[in-house]
Amino acid sequence: MANGQWYPPEWPDRIRALAAGELTPAPPRQAATVMLLRDTAAPGATGAGPEVHMLRRSTTMAFAGGAYAYPGGGVDPRDDDHHVRWAGPPRTAWAARLGVAEAAAQAIVCAAVRETYEEAGVLLAGPTPDTVIADTTGDDWEADRVALVARDLSFAEFLDRRGLVLRSDLLGAWARWITPEFEPRRYDTFFFVAVLPEGQRTRNVSTEADRTVWIHPRQAAERYDRGELLMMPPTISTLRHLDGHATAAEALAAAGAQDLAPVLARARLEDGELILSWPGHDEFTKRIPTGGTA
Repeated sequence: MANGQWYPPEWPDRIRALAAGELTPAPPRQAATVMLLRDTAAPGATGAGPEVHMLRRSTTMAFAGGAYAYPGGGVDPRDDDHHVRWAGPPRTAWAARLGVAEAAAQAIVCAAVRETYEEAGVLLAGPTPDTVIADTTGDDWEADRVALVARDLSFAEFLDRRGLVLRSDLLGAWARWITPEFEPRRYDTFFFVAVLPEGQRTRNVSTEADRTVWIHPRQAAERYDRGELLMMPPTISTLRHLDGHATAAEALAAAGAQDLAPVLARARLEDGELILSWPGHDEFTKRIPTGGTA
C-alpha cells in the first residue's frame, strides 16, 4: 500500500456489476460529520495550528474498519419536523448554504451537533443563544447520551429536557461527499468544522471506535502518505484543506468560502481498465485491470 487510502477488495467486482447494469445504486442517506478543532499553541509558536479530533473505526467493523474518521452519522427523521431550540443563522440561511430544503437543513445541522455529542461527548448548545454548556459529564448526562444513541430520545426532546439551545453559529459547513454508487450503504455527507467549547473535553464514548486522537492535520496527512493511518478519500481531503490555518477560529471563519459542490466517485471503462476517480481529486484515482484486482 503506497498510502493509507481505504480501498476494500470487493470494490472492483461491484464496479464491474454497476457498469454491466447488474447493480442498482442504493439511494444515499443524508448524514453529517464534524471536524472538531482545538488550539495547542500561540500563533507563530513551534507546533502552532489547531489539532483535529479523530476516531479510529473499530477494526471489526465491516465498513471501513480501522480507518480514521470524524464523529458523525446519519440524520434522525424526527429532526426535520419537530421544533428545535435554535440559535445562529436561521434555517433558511442553512438551507441556502447546504443546497437542501429547510427541513432537511435543520435535520443535517441537528445530526452534526447530536453525533458530536454522542461520539465525542462534546455538545454545541447552551442555556441561552450566546452561551455554551461548560460541562457534560456525570451520570445523568451519560444516561441522556445513551438514550440519544439508542434513538429512545430525540434531539429536540433532549434540548427541551435540558433547557438548551442548539448553537448553529458554532458550526461551519466545509464539504459535501456522496458515497460511490457501487457501495451497498450510501451517505450524502456534509462535513462541518467546529471549535471545542471552553470547559468541555472529548471522551472516547463511541461504540464504533476503538481509539481517539487529537492530531495536527498536517501530521495526520503525512502519516496517511506513509501508509501509517488508514483513511477514506473525504477524510484525507478535508485534512489537507484544514492544514495552514493558524487557529481553530481562523479555520471556522474560513468555512464560508469552502465549496459545497457534492463530490461523487465515478467509474468508467477505458483501454482495458476500470478507472475509479473522484472529480477534482486526482490523488484518489484507481486503475483496475478488467481481468484482475486493484
